[in-house]
Amino acid sequence: MSSESYGRKLDAALPGVFRTDLTTRAAYSSDASIYRRVPVAVAEPRSADDLARILELAADAGLPVTARGGGTSIAGNSIGPGIVLDTSRRLDRIVSIDPDARTAVVQPGVILDDLRAAAGKHGLTFGPDPSSHSRCTMGGMLGNNACGSHSVAWGITAVNTEAVRMLLPGGRELAATRGSSGDERIDAELTRLRDGALGELRTELGRFSRQVAGYGLHHLLPENDFDVAKALVGGEGTLGLIHEATVRLVPVPKVRALAVLGFPDVYVAAEVAPLAAASGALTVEGMAADLLTALRAQPGRAHAGSILPEGGGWLYCEVGGDSVLEARAAAHALVSVVRERLPEATSIVVDDAVEMRALWWIREAGSGIVTRLPDGGEAWPGWEDSAVPAPKLGGYLRELYGLMREHELRGVPYGHFGEGCLHLRLDFGLDEPRGVASYREFMEAAADLVVSYGGTVSGEHGDGRARSELLTKMYSPELRNAFAAFKQIFDPDRVLNPGVITDPAPLDADLRPGPGRDSLHVIPVHALARDGGSFAAAVHRCVGVGACRNLDTGAMCPSFKVTRDEVHSTRGRARVLAEMLRSETVADGWRSEEVREALDLCLSCKACASDCPVNVDMATYKAEFQHRHYAGRIRPLSHYSMGWLPLWSRAVTGVPGVARAANAALRRRPVAALAKRLAGVEPRRDMIRFAEQTFRRWFRARRPAAGDGSTVVLWPDTFTDFHAPEVGQAAVEVLEALGYRVLVPPGRVCCGLTWHSTGQLSVTKKVLTHTLDILEPALKAGLPIIGLEPSCTVMLRDEATELLPDDPRARLLSTQTVTLAELVARHEGAWPFGTLDVDAVSQVHCHQEAKGTYDPDLDVLERLGVNTDVVGAGCCGLAGNFGFEPGHWDVSQACAERELYPRVRQAPDHELILADGFSCRTQVEQGTTRRALHLAEVLRRALP
Repeated sequence: MSSESYGRKLDAALPGVFRTDLTTRAAYSSDASIYRRVPVAVAEPRSADDLARILELAADAGLPVTARGGGTSIAGNSIGPGIVLDTSRRLDRIVSIDPDARTAVVQPGVILDDLRAAAGKHGLTFGPDPSSHSRCTMGGMLGNNACGSHSVAWGITAVNTEAVRMLLPGGRELAATRGSSGDERIDAELTRLRDGALGELRTELGRFSRQVAGYGLHHLLPENDFDVAKALVGGEGTLGLIHEATVRLVPVPKVRALAVLGFPDVYVAAEVAPLAAASGALTVEGMAADLLTALRAQPGRAHAGSILPEGGGWLYCEVGGDSVLEARAAAHALVSVVRERLPEATSIVVDDAVEMRALWWIREAGSGIVTRLPDGGEAWPGWEDSAVPAPKLGGYLRELYGLMREHELRGVPYGHFGEGCLHLRLDFGLDEPRGVASYREFMEAAADLVVSYGGTVSGEHGDGRARSELLTKMYSPELRNAFAAFKQIFDPDRVLNPGVITDPAPLDADLRPGPGRDSLHVIPVHALARDGGSFAAAVHRCVGVGACRNLDTGAMCPSFKVTRDEVHSTRGRARVLAEMLRSETVADGWRSEEVREALDLCLSCKACASDCPVNVDMATYKAEFQHRHYAGRIRPLSHYSMGWLPLWSRAVTGVPGVARAANAALRRRPVAALAKRLAGVEPRRDMIRFAEQTFRRWFRARRPAAGDGSTVVLWPDTFTDFHAPEVGQAAVEVLEALGYRVLVPPGRVCCGLTWHSTGQLSVTKKVLTHTLDILEPALKAGLPIIGLEPSCTVMLRDEATELLPDDPRARLLSTQTVTLAELVARHEGAWPFGTLDVDAVSQVHCHQEAKGTYDPDLDVLERLGVNTDVVGAGCCGLAGNFGFEPGHWDVSQACAERELYPRVRQAPDHELILADGFSCRTQVEQGTTRRALHLAEVLRRALP
């Protein structure tokens, strides 16, 4: 039966739970690993009854079932060819928290940070905290036996699990605890299994804290109280479907301090780590200078980590206390202990929350940062989280580096040094057969090495497809037979996550970045210089760490934050694009409707270009796709109306009186409705107004002030010129008050933004080239180009060089373009402004946040006496043409309702609303009763 037939059958049997469209299936084709399998269906259960029905339907159809949490699995444990089960959208309730018993009952889709926030109200937390804590789910943590930085003090997930409620194939439910599985027959079978392998369980398992490879059968030992719940943790979805778990909570220190210790190299850091762990540290995290080098190679991060102490390797040692003084004293005491052993160690101690967060970001972003080597080369997981007893880590790390040199591989190590766990991604050439062969050779050699140190192939992320095959090197045949028997007890028909732990899939099969990943070869319009001009390499920047799935932090991805749909995450879109490039399942190439659908709700906000640890730039990929998707075809009406907005706006405002007549006509509902229908505009949107006197016409008619300062060129963007000339007028007055001589380009210029955002890249390049012709004298004279509209400023600074990489004028334009705030903030002459002494709510344009900084604006506002409260939710939801296009209204409004609208509505009338972006001001005006001001207008208010 075809996938489509299976899909229709499943959907009919359980409506509203299964998603069988190719777009969704492609989005779930991979996780954070190097593996891919396109499922037949994705299921989003709402209850335990749904889970039971899913298992029943899967059995009838002969389909395997793979449970998936946040999709942040690095070993390939959450992908499968049958039904992929995503509990993160609907089965995500914290059932209860008992602060006295220090326990919580959770459903599998609960995000770890949500549990930590709820427990934090009682002074408690869940101990294990992997770096993906903002998006990983409790079900995924139970499946992988997750650990994290604090497990050195508070233990891994199994240690913190009290009970598990789980459904087995066939419909049986277990309520496993310490002492029982909840089923007498299964208890008897487990007892026989345990008693037949006592020697292996006691000698091969549970040797050190990070040994999570295979099943945790040692928890069944009599001395461990036959703890079935703990034995099930780390099953990677191969034993049953967990629908509820009771987990243990631990007290949170009232105050924390962070001691960062610097060492000559990473080997010394690894050797000292056990001493730091024994000194009472809550974390002992290690990283090498390589990671800092990789971070500093990213755009805008050249000075990242500047507050780190001197060294070539570092340990992050967090301590706690009941007061700031107590926490700082504990941190300094730990530093003293280390320096007694190694006097040359350097250190800093930090207790400020902002500084601690900045330091932790470097370490936590490692899983994304190290996927790109400093020279831009790709690095992949696989040998991701090996571990050895902590005292042996230094020696193991030295030999591992030697093995890397032997195989001519590069990578950046970091990890949980206090427990001997090491994260490492390597530059395997997986896109060709020779590189795949090298991958297998290294993995087998590395497994031999770690076993020689008494270590484990899996120290945190489970075995999955990456390491299950290597268990033969680590465990005896007798213990592996016990694993198989354990699996047989719970899943005799091998329905659940086949190929993982027992009957392993080959570690070099089903590789996502493997041969054939770039079957649809293309020369992109953008230079994509950081990816060697390869669109495939750009798409494969996404390694799946899932930072785009953060619901409460960061600016990306606005549509996912609203819909919580994997398809609408940056990662989901990258997966669909990758499947298109492979041309196996998504087979229509650039004409693919699946890709068009996945990209449809991308707001092109560019937040991913900065928030994503590896700088995936989905806005650029969307423009590239649309450029080819609509080549030689009729485009959506909005591409002709809003994509060509500069042309239409110039036509309407070019003849005196026409703009006034157009505005009057559009105020009439029937006329507006007809205009919106003809222009392909969302019916619920208000049409924008045209300027009755354009900015340029006003500028030509005025008498310029006699400035004696330097000359600047004010950029007359489409929005300022034809729709909001008051912003340009205010900017001219402000600049002249500062003493500048203001010029406006003599001809028709445009950055090409609206064509770019609709994927009309050929036109964009022509427009930019014409603009450079007009600006050439100013560029050669070194005049600053002052941008007022953030999105246009980004086009001039970033996109011009990407689209015209061989034109030296584009590079001049990039370096000479500055924002009004930047110019005013660094102005050294007389300060003509007074103080306003007023509060303000500020919406930062998403492009400015992604490709620039708001710091100069804040500096200027502070000097003006404006107490600014910045909206932290990212994109306003309008995002250029996005919010005007049909089908986007609900997402556009929901984005604004997350924070912008409520903050504006709550602001008193005397409080200012600030937004430099025309789209942001339009969203505020159309969604609230307030009008937002541009910084130029605020500055003009402060003039005498």
